[in-house]
Amino acid sequence: MHGQIVVILALICSLAALAYSGLLAFGLLKLPSGNPRMQEVALAIQEGASAYLGRQTRTLALVGALIFIALWASLDNFKIPYVALCFAVGAAFSACAGMIGMQISVRANVRTAQAAETGLGHALQTSFKGGAVTGLAVVGLGMLGLSGFYLIYQALGLETDVFLKAIIGYGFGASLISLFARVGGGIYTKAADVGGDLVGKVIAGLPEDDPRNPACIADNVGDNVGDCAGMGADLFETYSVTLIAAMLLGYFAFQTEAVLMQRAVLYPLALGGAAMIASIIATWFVRLPKGSSKVMAAMYQGLAASALLSAGAFALITNVFFEQTELSWLRLYLAALVGLGVMLLITLITEYYTSTKFKPVKFVSEQSRSGAATNMISGLAVGMQSTLAPILVICAGMLLAYYLVGGRSEPLAGIYGIAIAATAMLSSCGIVVAIDSFGPITDNAGGIAEMAQLDPEYRAITDELDAVGNTTKAVTKGYAIGSAGLAALVLFVSYTQEIDLLRLQQGQPKLVYLLSDPLVLTGLFIGGMLPFFFSSLFMNSVGKAAGKVIEEVKRQFEEIPGILEGTARPEYGRCVDIVTQAALKEMILPGLLAILAPALVGFVLGPLALGGLLVGSILTGLLLGIFTTTAGATWDNAKKYIELGYFGGKGSEAHQAAVIGDTVGDPFKDTAGPALNPMIKILNIVALLIVSWIAGGSLLGL
Repeated sequence: MHGQIVVILALICSLAALAYSGLLAFGLLKLPSGNPRMQEVALAIQEGASAYLGRQTRTLALVGALIFIALWASLDNFKIPYVALCFAVGAAFSACAGMIGMQISVRANVRTAQAAETGLGHALQTSFKGGAVTGLAVVGLGMLGLSGFYLIYQALGLETDVFLKAIIGYGFGASLISLFARVGGGIYTKAADVGGDLVGKVIAGLPEDDPRNPACIADNVGDNVGDCAGMGADLFETYSVTLIAAMLLGYFAFQTEAVLMQRAVLYPLALGGAAMIASIIATWFVRLPKGSSKVMAAMYQGLAASALLSAGAFALITNVFFEQTELSWLRLYLAALVGLGVMLLITLITEYYTSTKFKPVKFVSEQSRSGAATNMISGLAVGMQSTLAPILVICAGMLLAYYLVGGRSEPLAGIYGIAIAATAMLSSCGIVVAIDSFGPITDNAGGIAEMAQLDPEYRAITDELDAVGNTTKAVTKGYAIGSAGLAALVLFVSYTQEIDLLRLQQGQPKLVYLLSDPLVLTGLFIGGMLPFFFSSLFMNSVGKAAGKVIEEVKRQFEEIPGILEGTARPEYGRCVDIVTQAALKEMILPGLLAILAPALVGFVLGPLALGGLLVGSILTGLLLGIFTTTAGATWDNAKKYIELGYFGGKGSEAHQAAVIGDTVGDPFKDTAGPALNPMIKILNIVALLIVSWIAGGSLLGL
């Protein structure tokens, strides 16, 4: 097996995914975009989203340029910028993935609203195609960067270990932009949503997306910059970093056997390439049978098709790679199947806790009858409970993969098995992102239908899709945070191996991370605290910006006569400006802290404390991420369940209580929870980048 051929095939698969994404986009843009009023609303959303993302990109370009210079100086010594160049391309591709997601979403929304006139099935097809453009672009760009750099650096004569150290920069760039996009987009969308809901629904009694609400355009813009641009960058980062982590473990686990090591390093790329083709084919399976209204079942058809096709391809690839090596190809293949199984189980578990069809959402809706307090108490309880099953599934998958491939007799091979399980779990990323991006498209479609005053039956179709979209968004966030936990664990092991290798070269003993060591415990406590501290920053940012939106909406109601009567047009641009400025201002500090925290702990307290920090952040970040994203989605769909006519329906006391619960849950599920995913991985990647400086000890001699 020639390694270069494998990478070229992976590159071809990435180009195929990008080409098919472009083909879907071309077909989507040819669909009708509705009447003039619908086009006017859609144009306002497009302009607001483009303006925000343009300003965000310019801000991040400056931050990225400074980090590029720092990496070039510190890691490349102002010579050929191997690491810095990987960082720049990873950051650019991450931003590009988000930009593609946003640009297609703000065009698919109005076409979905128009498609609702011809029925649920057509609206589903239109919105899902918009999501598929983003999903395939995410995996295509991720694989393009990794395979492209491998071929370029191989042509330049770099050894595998040098390439792997450089490609960490690619993951760093992707994670950094992902964090900024998630935080900025999350603050934008939830400040507009919370502010608009509290004044528009609770005080003025306006329905969802009513054109009389001055915050309604900002709210719909936020769906795109948060859930589409943010999720696109987020899953690009998750996909890329997981592949990089698996490649690193392949090197460390088998570095004494050259042939096996090369195969172990390239095997994740082969899996990713095959799964991309499976995702393309799987998009053809997402459709409603004639007369059916089971939208979630249609989504599962695509997800199941992707998993089954990937499983078949993985068997062939694993056999070709490892049949003639001492590593059992069957055991490694079973580890890959474990990853696919974890992905499917987390999907089903998250649907149970967040769908209007099941007990948890109905329970929170019922509790709303006695007020906002009981709504919030029950929502918090459901969120806490929702951590149990995913954690047990992740732990079972981790142990199965570990003992299948290596176990205690060969621990590094076992960790490589976990890395392959995580890779397989992320292999369906293309179809999963497509299912996720479908959500904000349908949400916007409903907003356009309301603001353009379309027939209520069309809004009923978009509402039905939107309720499913809330569940699919929650599923994707659970999927992302679960895979982030596995990927971060693999990155942590890579950190420990790199530390040991450098200390061996310096004639020093290996480090042992004992829970009885005060340095390790100190790191554990600091790392465990970080996700909570970061989440507090995100939540406060949303609260402050939402307060300004509330003041502005109230001002317009008081100072512009005729808004509530529908005879005067609100000043939509004022709310757009407020949330844009807040998002850009508030997103920088969390990103810088994610870089500085591991660096400070590493340089001041040393590698043992830094190792503890990484484990602590993985543990609490995973739990807090699952809790916040699930609780927020449960509150949201509890409100939508009441709006279907249960427990008094729209306008009832239960509905008002559910609206308050939903506004509390908004920054949970769309700001704090999703931002923890890239944050955890940035901590680990920064640790890997500074490892050569701290391997011998800290500045204090610790």
